[in-house]
Amino acid sequence: MNAIEDYLLSLPDGHPLQVSIRTYSLALSLSLGPALLSFIVSPKARSKGVLGLQTIVKRELKITSFPFAITVAIGGGSALQYLWKRLETDLDDTLASPKQPWSPRFGRLANQLQALKEYISSISQERKTFAIYACSSFVAIVLMQARRLSSKKLGITMPLISTSRRNVTGRTSATLDLTLLLLVRALDAAVQHVVFKRVGEEHDDARRWRQHITTKIDAMVFWASSARLPSSYMKWITSMANIDPRLSSGLRAIRSGQWSYINGTKLQPNMLATLSQDLGYPASWGTPLSVPAYGGSMANASWKALGVSGRDGVGGVPCEIIHGTGGVSCTGNAIFRAQHAFLKAVAIYLPVHFIPILLTRPRSLLRLPEIFRLLIGAVRSASFLSTFVSSIWMAICLTRTHLIARLLPKISHDFYDGPFGCIMAGCLACGSSIWIENGRRRGEMALYVLPRAIRACLPNTWARSGKGSVYALERIAFTLSLAHLLTSGTYRMDTNRGLARWTLNFVLNGPNAAFRKQQG
Repeated sequence: MNAIEDYLLSLPDGHPLQVSIRTYSLALSLSLGPALLSFIVSPKARSKGVLGLQTIVKRELKITSFPFAITVAIGGGSALQYLWKRLETDLDDTLASPKQPWSPRFGRLANQLQALKEYISSISQERKTFAIYACSSFVAIVLMQARRLSSKKLGITMPLISTSRRNVTGRTSATLDLTLLLLVRALDAAVQHVVFKRVGEEHDDARRWRQHITTKIDAMVFWASSARLPSSYMKWITSMANIDPRLSSGLRAIRSGQWSYINGTKLQPNMLATLSQDLGYPASWGTPLSVPAYGGSMANASWKALGVSGRDGVGGVPCEIIHGTGGVSCTGNAIFRAQHAFLKAVAIYLPVHFIPILLTRPRSLLRLPEIFRLLIGAVRSASFLSTFVSSIWMAICLTRTHLIARLLPKISHDFYDGPFGCIMAGCLACGSSIWIENGRRRGEMALYVLPRAIRACLPNTWARSGKGSVYALERIAFTLSLAHLLTSGTYRMDTNRGLARWTLNFVLNGPNAAFRKQQG
């Protein structure tokens, strides 16, 4: 063991074996860690005992698993580069060696080798690297898709375009989210390269102007696509917003037409009626045919009969029901939600900001300015999340009660409480909270939402069809995107941002380079 350890430590950080070990370790932690955590917290999963645990571990250790496949892409590509350089060196040595007595017999071969050498020399190192990583990335995506394409224990095949009829239709490809994530990161790296390719020739003012413009674009992307945050992040924000699940179900029913102020509802039980009762109000306040669908003078008579105050001139379910435990006042509800979200976010963001510094630069925490900088960063991030949550509530109440519904009372509350009414207003308002965050985090947030936004633009029936064209296009996108990212990580690391930059630095150049970049 000591001999193996000494050998590994003697290898440079960029050696293919070192790259493969770091890649597999990181990928396995990202894949196996959440699976084990889910097993621990889920009573249903724990009931399977050791057998369930073995199933999880075996699944993540297969050659079709994410850790192995991504190691093939990165570590395998690194190994191919290493072998290619050795081949070029051997070819040079062969052509440069003195001619042997029998060499005329192989004159044609020598000429072909010379022509091959000249052709290879004419190709830039960057293009060679891209081609090599494209080959290894293609093998990786085929491995991961092979896990899904066959439910039987058959050998893994690697056709260029899968036409297997064994695909499970009705479900999107298990690797689609990863492919879109890589596609967005690769496009971002390409755009960063185009925008800043002359950065060395420009004055500092021009450089700052370009950075200023890119952060503004990032913010606009997040504002336009804030509803496309990853599902886990959205669930976290929803839990912080403390929205009653019955209210969410009611809004979905309005969107689908199952709950209507005009046509009533056949849903049993009526979610909003039971919510109204649990909050201490009459069930009629949450019954669609009991509350007015439109505003105006007729709505006032209905409210008087129901005993509702403060909704003169507007229709729809009273805001008391929408607020849940937030109180009667719309402003008070927004302030309460903001405070609740801020306190929860501070408790989360303080460790997020302090732990990396504690692990990498603990001595810097002895300096008061550094502590203030970290505290300000945590408060800023918590303020962003707090504003994100509270602005949704303010936009909802302004749309359905205080402003738009009063200006246009003849429009049904099926619209105001539907997806293009207060829900859209809330999404646009919460997206504006991105301006509170600093420029670097704006870029990360924009890159979080873009993959989901692209997924929403894909035809759902086509994406779920399981056709060969779906897998073929995904393989092309995955191959080119990952190859571009790895190539940019090798030659133009500055074109990558945030998490992508740290990850590429870690796997390609070692932990010292990654933490050095993080500190810088």
